Amino acid sequence: MHILLVASAFNSLTQRIFAELRDRGHTVAAEPVRGDASLREAVRRHAPELVIAPMLKTAIPEDVWSAHTCLIVHPGPPGDRGPSSLDWALQEGAGWWGVTVLQAVAEMDAGPVWASAPFPVPASGKSDVYRGEASDAALEAVLQAVERFASGTYTPRPQDATEHGLRPYLHQDLRRIDWSSEPTEIVLRKLRAADSHPGVLDSFLGGEWYLHGGHPEDRLVGRPGQVLATRCGAICRATADGAVWIPQLRAKRRPGGEKTFKLPAVQALGDRLRDVPELTAELWAPSRHRTWADISYDEHASVGFLRFSFPSGAMSTDHCRRLLAAYRRACSRPTDVVVLGATRDFFSNGIHLGVIEAAADPAQESWAHIQAMDDLVEAVLTTTDRLVVSALGGNAAAGGAMLALAADEVWCRAGTVLNPHYRLMGLYGSEYWTYTLPRRVGAREAERLTREALPVSAASALRTGLVDRVVACGPEEFSGEVTRLAAGLATSARLHARITEKKAVREREEAAKPLRAYRAEELERMRRTFFDAAAPYHALRSAFVRKEQATRTPEYLPDEAEQRSVSEL
Repeated sequence: MHILLVASAFNSLTQRIFAELRDRGHTVAAEPVRGDASLREAVRRHAPELVIAPMLKTAIPEDVWSAHTCLIVHPGPPGDRGPSSLDWALQEGAGWWGVTVLQAVAEMDAGPVWASAPFPVPASGKSDVYRGEASDAALEAVLQAVERFASGTYTPRPQDATEHGLRPYLHQDLRRIDWSSEPTEIVLRKLRAADSHPGVLDSFLGGEWYLHGGHPEDRLVGRPGQVLATRCGAICRATADGAVWIPQLRAKRRPGGEKTFKLPAVQALGDRLRDVPELTAELWAPSRHRTWADISYDEHASVGFLRFSFPSGAMSTDHCRRLLAAYRRACSRPTDVVVLGATRDFFSNGIHLGVIEAAADPAQESWAHIQAMDDLVEAVLTTTDRLVVSALGGNAAAGGAMLALAADEVWCRAGTVLNPHYRLMGLYGSEYWTYTLPRRVGAREAERLTREALPVSAASALRTGLVDRVVACGPEEFSGEVTRLAAGLATSARLHARITEKKAVREREEAAKPLRAYRAEELERMRRTFFDAAAPYHALRSAFVRKEQATRTPEYLPDEAEQRSVSEL
């Protein structure tokens, strides 16, 4: 079937549905929609059999939905309506929620239901839930709806709006935190419901900020609303009965000023934190207290687990250097296997474009970032006394995907989407990708992946050799499954033979072409881009962090027929 995806942005869910539908033999095109005219033009150009809107902020015009079956993916159970569905579920503490695929009609979210799927709501931020449990449910519902549509015999059922009904937009007055009276759990609900957009607007330390992210702290206390401490770029603020860690802030936009963007909270606040103490995070800390750190380590038998989780998967120079120090410490332990990755959500998306954009010299900061990323990847590539596993509980892209490929084995959850390319940000790329990517998938496939710059599903990544194992489980179960699988790897009969073989292969490949040669070649291309003020990278980066339309972004992603014609050039 020929399917057109229309979306306000080619976000994580749109990418996953795009990749999964292609895996199942459908021809799929995806178009960003910036208004009725662009939507009409997309439908005219592609003449699809079915239109699906995974994430659309505007209504589909009547002349389109009356002529074509248009399916809307709504992040709420049947009967729920409104633009802030998942936000309300998280802020009200719902234990279960759902995704509904409904047909577009004149009234928003009121069309008949083609499919729906429930999902459990974990104690996580909205963006994490959206990429995890909600994404799993959305894919299940979309695949069922496509199958029912293809049958030509299914009649969608009318909605029953009695249970949930139309909810209003969750505006800032309803999100506002009363620090003087609200306990930690209520504060966390509000923070999680606004992560990563739109954030919770708050006034403190002489400024107005949107708060992004929230994690509990049960040992620090103080006057409600007070900034008690900092750690790894985050701030800790007192609640009525405890405290919360907030990793990121976004300054409120000034009238007539540029759009603002998220930054590590400490960087955003600058010298306003002059008298606030910095608390170190113990790498190997007991878990009996609720607190937050972005890097941690623990061991089970002969397996070391180095866990890291950075907001939006973005890694600044500081993140990379601290993770490298933690990795070196992990490799000093008497283990046979080291597992890298978060317990859930993003593995990594590479360099931190927000920190770069905010720098006094973005070109120099870009250069520092890429050097730090390369140092980290090199450390993984040159580890020859144990096996290293990258465990991807969520998505990975650009340099973050290449960091994963530096490991001996790459395991990912079935819902993971990989974007092993840099082209859409106007970059050639580094992180030793010219060594690791062809080594895994072959030179021809590596060239295709980086040139087409399309998302890759977990199943497709497994078929091409991009990853070694796909773990079919929910986001909350992934960490436990990885622990079990890693224990099996550490006790396998061939473990020490594999380590010996790994060392010999690294020595042969180093003799053929040293890693420093790959790095030098990649960095020379990157240096030219970073220090060229006219390079598209700078405009693309600025548009990306500010969530603006980038004038240099391709107007649309090609469908499969167009991809074939491109690959033949």
